[in-house]
Amino acid sequence: MATEIKVPVLPESVSDAVIATWHKKVGDAVRRDENLVDLETDKVVLEVPAPADGVLKEIKFDTGATVVSQQVIAVIEEGAVAEAPAAAATAEAPKAAAPAAAAPAPQVTASATSQLPPGARFTAETQGINPADVQGTGRRGAVTKEDLIHYASGKTAGVGGGARPEERVPMTRMRKRIAERLMESKNSIAMLTSFNEVNLSQVMKMRKAMQDDFVKTYGTKLGFMSFFAKAAANALQRHPIINASVDGDDIIYHGYADISVAVSTDKGLVTPVLRNVERMNFAEIEDGIATFAKQAREGGLKLEDLQGGTFTITNGGTFGSLFSTPIVNPPQSAILGMHAIKDRAVVENGQVVAAPMMYIALSYDHRIIDGKDAVLFLVDIKNQLENPSRMLLGM
Repeated sequence: MATEIKVPVLPESVSDAVIATWHKKVGDAVRRDENLVDLETDKVVLEVPAPADGVLKEIKFDTGATVVSQQVIAVIEEGAVAEAPAAAATAEAPKAAAPAAAAPAPQVTASATSQLPPGARFTAETQGINPADVQGTGRRGAVTKEDLIHYASGKTAGVGGGARPEERVPMTRMRKRIAERLMESKNSIAMLTSFNEVNLSQVMKMRKAMQDDFVKTYGTKLGFMSFFAKAAANALQRHPIINASVDGDDIIYHGYADISVAVSTDKGLVTPVLRNVERMNFAEIEDGIATFAKQAREGGLKLEDLQGGTFTITNGGTFGSLFSTPIVNPPQSAILGMHAIKDRAVVENGQVVAAPMMYIALSYDHRIIDGKDAVLFLVDIKNQLENPSRMLLGM
């Protein structure tokens, strides 16, 4: 029996999708619930599973094609069995009996890289890397561009010169959407950034003192992000204009802190939303962030995970950034930027001491947020992080 494979029902905010990767080809056997194809939308990559066991009979759209909700993209013949490559097996038999010869140098063929995304494929081909030799860290063990770069750097350290290859590839759907959002922010918001610095010595002492008990109690580690998320949620309650958004000639004040947390993936930056952070404890925040990070990197985020959000936190310090001006994510009105923690000389009680310091930045929409509001918000976060007991007491 032939069964049609259709594009899943897409939300109203997503008009269409692009076929990113076919994981099967015509004639391949498929198992029920096995992923057949990845569909890339503006926000997430959707997996389309097989509804039954059988054989992939027809693929109606190639990689890169744009498809819409409920459109038929493939056909499966249920109960069918893939034909065994008998001819190929016969042809291989004489070779096994032939005298052994020196093994040729490994060649990177088109078939070896055809399943890689464009950036990773280009890296594999130009660096002469066989993807089969690389341990993948992407979704379901897929080899990413970063995996190939790390592999190449280990084999070519100190080697210079060589060819100067180039390749033109189209932007992914997600990358195009990110570009559109950045330009929308630049063109529609009167953006300004204020800065401050935070002494994190008390946070680090608390983490060190409580880490073992925290893990035993909650089964998750106590990180820095939960301190910043909780401090931001508390400050948003006290400075509601930072948590507001512009809608035409109106200002919408949100009485809840739905915080978008920026997560970097090999396809681009995504911002899943932690809902009602003002009601969450530290363990719930850490669990939520860890879950979103894992889902983002494995392609498991849902569209609803990325929708909404009243405020964003991004941590460039993960990659070593010391200072930056993050860009506001419309229709939100502000974003908090975290940066690398560095020991710096500070004065405490008249003495110069080394302390773990971090620069923090607040970019905001100056149409509704005045400089005074932005500075007071940053000072509020600074005071909480330098006196973390204030957060536990709701002060």
